[in-house]
Amino acid sequence: MELMSCIVSADEDEYPEIAASPSPLKEWSGIEVPGLDTVKLATLHSLVTGDSLQAALDYYEPIYVEEGDNETIILRIDGEFFDALVALDEDDVENLVGELAATEAYENESYDVDDIYAYVVSLIDLAQLAESQAQLLFVWIRVVEN
Repeated sequence: MELMSCIVSADEDEYPEIAASPSPLKEWSGIEVPGLDTVKLATLHSLVTGDSLQAALDYYEPIYVEEGDNETIILRIDGEFFDALVALDEDDVENLVGELAATEAYENESYDVDDIYAYVVSLIDLAQLAESQAQLLFVWIRVVEN
């Protein structure tokens, strides 16, 4: 089983269409985040907001599930996390990337620090774009059977 994941900026009511899309990045602004799951998302949320990991995990129950050959799960990025992302500056990003790389969720998979940095910066840019367009961020996770 493999996870295909991306984060997209969309209007609040578009998540069913996002779930049904075979490739949401062709239809919405977004970023590809290979291997992103709820634990990795909640870990980042926790580091950015200061919430405990368990509290952060509670925010990321699926809001929509598209069943079928390739099950697709949609999560909505929490508002407090969204606002905190938009407010991060360069110094915050440097510190965040170091902390994130040292977490169990990321360290166990040997993520490269440069890749984590690129992911965090891309996510911040996407959050700022979403804010400017009065949109939300959604996580699209497709479970692909090998």
